[in-house]
Amino acid sequence: MEDKNNNNKYLRAKERVEDLKKFYGHLTSYILVIGGLAALNYWVDGWRYMWFLWAAFGWGIGIAAHAIGTFNLNPFFGKNWEQRKIKEYMEKENDQRKWQ
Repeated sequence: MEDKNNNNKYLRAKERVEDLKKFYGHLTSYILVIGGLAALNYWVDGWRYMWFLWAAFGWGIGIAAHAIGTFNLNPFFGKNWEQRKIKEYMEKENDQRKWQ
């Protein structure tokens, strides 16, 4: 039983590390590409119209959503909510089996 718990903990930790790697890869891509677009924007028209901000804003929304998911920042449907609901449904199922 203890080996199973340790294995589950390991798998959850590994999944968490993978999620963090994906987020930081996404953030790195964002910084490099938006930085490159900003440099290109400056080189082409010298900040007369900062069009790169449109891409930064759009992609920034995606980065924010990814961060909310990765770091469990959603106050409504975060990991704690998931765990509470899972526990609630498991208890309901156990109660139903008792009465059958």
